[in-house]
Amino acid sequence: MSDQKELLTTNRKALTINLDEPRYGTFAEIGAGQEVARVFFQVGGASGTIAKTISAYDMTFSDAIYGKAPRYVSNERLSLMLDHEYKLLLERLQAQRGDRTMFFVYADTVAARNFKGTNEAHGWMGIRF
Repeated sequence: MSDQKELLTTNRKALTINLDEPRYGTFAEIGAGQEVARVFFQVGGASGTIAKTISAYDMTFSDAIYGKAPRYVSNERLSLMLDHEYKLLLERLQAQRGDRTMFFVYADTVAARNFKGTNEAHGWMGIRF
């Protein structure tokens, strides 16, 4: 008898996270990485998972929120995003939910292939608990 495993699609994974009560946090996305939070909303149950989504496509807005970085798609920018958003979660929600919540921040910063195809697409993503 072979051991069959359930194929976990992206939507199924997102729904599983949405239904995991203690998880609650922020999705912060820059540049072309602006689609992750959308999946969590589309599968349902996101109100129990998502405290905030933020998308700073413009570099000036990104600098105003996270501070200047030499590169926008970099590990340094990703770290600034994770630290800033996690600090806000704790400041705003720790007193109300801290005893029953596992706070998280998911962040990504992605450069997509440009219209002319002259650049290299790349990105950084991370999560902080």
